[in-house]
Amino acid sequence: MFPGKINPKKMKQMMKQMGMEMEEIEGVEKVVIYTPAGNYVFDDAQVVATTMQGGTTTYQLTGEARFEEAVPEIPPDDDVALVASQAGGATEEAARAALVETRGDIAEAILKLAQQ
Repeated sequence: MFPGKINPKKMKQMMKQMGMEMEEIEGVEKVVIYTPAGNYVFDDAQVVATTMQGGTTTYQLTGEARFEEAVPEIPPDDDVALVASQAGGATEEAARAALVETRGDIAEAILKLAQQ
């Protein structure tokens, strides 16, 4: 896009003319991105905020990520009892395991046990 080397000062000036401002966020110790499957953890991340004309801000994240798998939540006893009774007499242990596997989705847990 840009031939040769670009002077960082000149680039900053061009961005300002286009209504863009970049600012590095100082002192970032950790950034965590939460997902259903687990969390992406960035220790000692560098974060740059870019604000565009109109007020939209985007964040650029640089660093090494590690993935921490989500720990399944233990379903409430009433959910376990409901799944066990609706799944054709499944045991509470099987109902609890199905709820953990389906991340608490009662209908999906009942279907899973009914198909076994």
